[in-house]
Amino acid sequence: MNVARNRLLLYAVTDRAWLGLAPAGLGTLERQVEEAILGGVTVVQLREKELDEAGFIDQAVRLKRVTDAHGVSLIVNDNLRVALACGAAGLHIGQDDGDVRLIRERLGADKILGVSVQTVEQALAAEVDGADYLGVGAVFPTSTKPDAAEVPIETLAAICAAVRVPVVAIGGIQVGNARALAGTGIAGLAVVSALFARPECVRAEARALRALAAKICTPS
Repeated sequence: MNVARNRLLLYAVTDRAWLGLAPAGLGTLERQVEEAILGGVTVVQLREKELDEAGFIDQAVRLKRVTDAHGVSLIVNDNLRVALACGAAGLHIGQDDGDVRLIRERLGADKILGVSVQTVEQALAAEVDGADYLGVGAVFPTSTKPDAAEVPIETLAAICAAVRVPVVAIGGIQVGNARALAGTGIAGLAVVSALFARPECVRAEARALRALAAKICTPS
């Protein structure tokens, strides 16, 4: 499935770690994601590492109501069964989450498939096997995945030049450092803590990041 580059401009990846800090009325993932969308987020990835599969599906169904209401795509992280069960727009997988070609077949041609890569070789292989977009990172140090290897900005640019599918940068991206990614050819910024670590400010943070992404990212 071809993915328009502008759909990936500001890519929010959820993390419920900060929900307990949210003020009254904003303490659910649904409300936090809605605030992010109202601030300018263009796609949402539901990432859940602690929930069992039934809980993951339940959360995905509830979150999809929010994303559908605002015309934003919901991508499920890692779990193909959850993505299919909730009717998500797509799935995002890492290098260790299975055979990309097989997952592409099981997901279906009408769904979006994203793949995390860190090298040009991985990027080319993922594109050939059916990825619709690539996530590249970590481009900066990140507390969300402290064990993630950093990808040099030169490698990010080389990946963007090597493939035809859109590329999203991820990992430690904040308003203060994102400008370093200008000129690499990325289609979007994927952010976690930059949006959700201050749950009382999600909409404002999204608005600032969206404006920055519009200046940094390569249009279609």
